Amino acid sequence: MKKIVLSIGLCFTLIIISCTEKDTTFLITEDTIGPLNKSTDIKTLETIFNLDSIVRDSSNLNLGASTKKIKVFEKGGKPLLLLTPNLDTIQTIENVQILDDRYISSNGITKASTFKDILANFEIKKVVTTINSVVIFPKESNLYFTIDKTELPSNLRYTKTAIEAVQIPDEAKIKYLMLGWD
Repeated sequence: MKKIVLSIGLCFTLIIISCTEKDTTFLITEDTIGPLNKSTDIKTLETIFNLDSIVRDSSNLNLGASTKKIKVFEKGGKPLLLLTPNLDTIQTIENVQILDDRYISSNGITKASTFKDILANFEIKKVVTTINSVVIFPKESNLYFTIDKTELPSNLRYTKTAIEAVQIPDEAKIKYLMLGWD
C-alpha cells in the first residue's frame, strides 16, 4: 500500500513539475530576449513593458538619418536593455544591448561571462579589432560580444593590427553583450 501511495505521489509531483511554465523574463534566445522577439513592433513596447520605464533618445547621425535609441529601465530604476529600432516603415528592433546581468542565453552566457565562457559555448566566426575594443562574432548566432582592450595583454592594447581569438585571455570580461537581428 505504501508503494502505491508513494508511486502516485511521485507521478503527481512529476506532472506538476512538467506543467509549470519556465520563466523566460530574462532568457536570451536567437529570436527572443525576454518578452521581445525579432518582429516586435516598437509601438507595442509601452504595453510589453507596462510595469517598467521606457526612455526614448533622439540623435541625428552624420548620414542625415535619425535614430531613436530606446532604453528600458526596471521599475526601481535599474537599466535593462538599450534597443535600436530599424529604419523601416514598420519599426521593429534591429539591435539590443543587454545592460542587466540577469539576462542569460540558452547556453548560459550573461553580461558577466568571460571569453572562456564564450569559447566553451560558441565557435568563433570573426574577431573585429577596433580602436578600444575587440568584437567577437560567433558562428550561427545573433549574439555578439565586445571586450575592452584593457582586458588584453599590454602588447595588444594599442595595436592597430588584427587581434585573433587565440590572443584573447580566457579571463577577459565581456564589456557589451549584444543581440543583432537583421
